[in-house]
Amino acid sequence: MEQKVSMEKGYLRIPAGRVVLEGNLLIPEQAKGLVVFAHGSGSSRHSSRNQYVARVLRDSGLATLLFDLLTMDEEAEDLITGRLRFDIGLLAQRLVGATDWLQSNQATSHLRLGYFGASTGAAAALVAAAERDIVGAVVSRGGRPDLAESFLDRVKTPTLLIVGGQDFTVIDMNRKALAKLRVEKKLVIVPGATHLFEEPGTLEQVAKLACDWFVKHLEPKGLATVN
Repeated sequence: MEQKVSMEKGYLRIPAGRVVLEGNLLIPEQAKGLVVFAHGSGSSRHSSRNQYVARVLRDSGLATLLFDLLTMDEEAEDLITGRLRFDIGLLAQRLVGATDWLQSNQATSHLRLGYFGASTGAAAALVAAAERDIVGAVVSRGGRPDLAESFLDRVKTPTLLIVGGQDFTVIDMNRKALAKLRVEKKLVIVPGATHLFEEPGTLEQVAKLACDWFVKHLEPKGLATVN
C-alpha cells in the first residue's frame, strides 16, 4: 500500500511482515539513490551517529531512510534481555520488508538502494543484500560481519567495511569477512578510532567514505562524477 510522506519530517510507518515499523524517509530533489540504515545493538533510528551520516548523504543528493528494526514492545523487551539485537535473521527480515516496501512505493521505486549498517545492523544488511540482489551497495560501520558468515559468499553487492583503528577485535572479524566476500570489496581502518567513532574527526571520515561509496555505486550511469 502506497503511503504519502511528509517531506518536512519524513515520518512514516512501514509494514514488514506481521509488524509495522516506524521510520523517517527524506528525499532530496533529484535524488541519485536511497540509503537504508540498519542500526546496531541497542540503538534506534534516533542514533546521533547515523543521523549525522544521513545528513552528509543527503547533502550529496542521496535519499535516506532511518527506521527502527524493532517495535516499541520489542525494544522494551530487548532492553531487558539483549536478545533481539543479536537475532540477525529477524533484523534482516525486517530490512528485507522495508526494501520490498520501498520498491513498491511510487516515491522511491525508481531509486537504486544501498544499505548502511552499524554493529549487528551491518550483519543484517549483508544477509538482506544476499536475499535481495537489487541492492547496489553496502557500507558497514564498526560492523559484525562474522554474524552473517554463512551468507557472505552469497552477497553480490559491492561492500565497504569501515572499522576503527583501536577496535582490535572487530578489525580481525572484518578482515576474515573480507576474505570470504566474492564481490567488489574494501576494508578501511580509520586511525585512532574506537568502536563508536567518538574521537574528533573520525565520524566525519566514516561519512565521507560512505558517501563516496554510495555515490559511486548508486548514481545512475552517466551522472557519476569523473575524478
